[in-house]
Amino acid sequence: MILSNDPRSRRRRLGAAVAAAGLLAALVTAAPAGAIPDPGDVPATPERVSQSDLRETREAMAAGEIPGQDEVVHSDNIEHLANVPKDALPGTNSDLAFQGKYAFAGNYDGFRILDVSDPRAPKTVSQVLCPGSQNDISVSGNLLFLSTDSSRSDDSCASRSQPATVKDSWEGIKVFDISDKSNPKYVSSVETACGSHTHTLVPDRRNVYVYVSSYAPNAAFPDCQPPHDGISVIKVPKKAPAKAALVGFPVLFPGDGPDGGGNPGGPTNPGVSKTTGCHDITVLPSEDLAAGACMGDGILFSIEDPENPKVIDVVQDNVNFAFWHSATFNQTTKKVVFTDELGGGGGATCNAATGPNRGANGIYDLVGRGDDRELVFRSYFKIPRHQADTENCVAHNGSLIPVRGRDLMVQAWYQGGVSVWDFTDSARPKEIAFFERGPLSTTARATGGSWSAYYYNGHIYSNDMAKGFDVLRIDDRRTDPAERVRQHELNVQTQPDYFDRDDEDDD
Repeated sequence: MILSNDPRSRRRRLGAAVAAAGLLAALVTAAPAGAIPDPGDVPATPERVSQSDLRETREAMAAGEIPGQDEVVHSDNIEHLANVPKDALPGTNSDLAFQGKYAFAGNYDGFRILDVSDPRAPKTVSQVLCPGSQNDISVSGNLLFLSTDSSRSDDSCASRSQPATVKDSWEGIKVFDISDKSNPKYVSSVETACGSHTHTLVPDRRNVYVYVSSYAPNAAFPDCQPPHDGISVIKVPKKAPAKAALVGFPVLFPGDGPDGGGNPGGPTNPGVSKTTGCHDITVLPSEDLAAGACMGDGILFSIEDPENPKVIDVVQDNVNFAFWHSATFNQTTKKVVFTDELGGGGGATCNAATGPNRGANGIYDLVGRGDDRELVFRSYFKIPRHQADTENCVAHNGSLIPVRGRDLMVQAWYQGGVSVWDFTDSARPKEIAFFERGPLSTTARATGGSWSAYYYNGHIYSNDMAKGFDVLRIDDRRTDPAERVRQHELNVQTQPDYFDRDDEDDD
């Protein structure tokens, strides 16, 4: 089915077309006229590496120190239940969201909806062709949100890629109606400055607020002029999502210079990204609190007034952090885990040369009360398994595993795989389980691996950039209590309150 579109309308509504196949077959997108996957939305062309690095890779494989090419390995307490390869959407797989028995998997060419009621046999319900990196994804009730952070000819799903220097190019947030999971409908869009690299939902009774994170990689882009030192806030009425609109751009890094505030990066802080916006934000609505990973800065802020967030504390790490990427609160709101995406997700940084403290997680204790709270650094955590120099590997997206009295997290590490780790002791984190594949290539650096790994209703779900959708089960006494915790909906960056906070044990 192809939905109608009026190209003259301010809110173009060319819908995502979905055609049904047999019960056991994947539903395949019937593309609107002119809509094709973008050539640039597949993993990057493999990068050549040095002969010495290739020799080290082969020697490490021969010695059993790293798995062979595409070989699946895991700890004894992990079971690999299923893999659903990429199908109609050839682009890079990205983020995940969950609702009821469904998983929603982003892809640079659109998104896929899977029925995971039987975790050993997930079934594709629909696939939607709607190109535009990264297609960061979230859901709320009957609404689905997609981030577009690449320059498009317009806001439709039939748009074409075009140079970001074109003044009338489009980037921003797209909104879909998913009341019928087999036939999502494109509802509206909102253009935002510098596009939407990621986004975070802040729901209230009548509206869903969308915090749009984006940053300015190049001041030559017409819609991305400095200072770009805040976030875009979109208000979406739940009963009238077509009226979604931008309601503000709160400045999080005030400053007097032409580039605003925030970490100035190199040459003042060599190797550290200059702060020109945020990469990702995690909110804890039950506490009116948010943590932002903002290139050169980690921030803590109040969202008591969701349209006007207020910064409480800012921290920097100019020794080991290159790019503040994402954040996770522990359940008692006494800790924040920040990740460093050293190398931008394409580098081979899980090796001895990089070391244990770079491209890692930083664990911060949250001390004090109210607006006087501060982030205090305690330690770093990085997977203890060295990866091949042909594998992109760095800390990436993860979620809590909800166990009362413990701080447990599952996390994606690109080709480093999926790691389950314990940070109950902030100063002594440790890995307790893992799953990974061997390198995609032994002759060149190819981009792939787990983009997001999240725990949802008793299972771990991973969206592998190249290999598809994986389902894992962990059997460990430390994580077993989490199987009793059930969520109807999970957007990891809108962190749920898994337990009654009054009954929580102190760390």
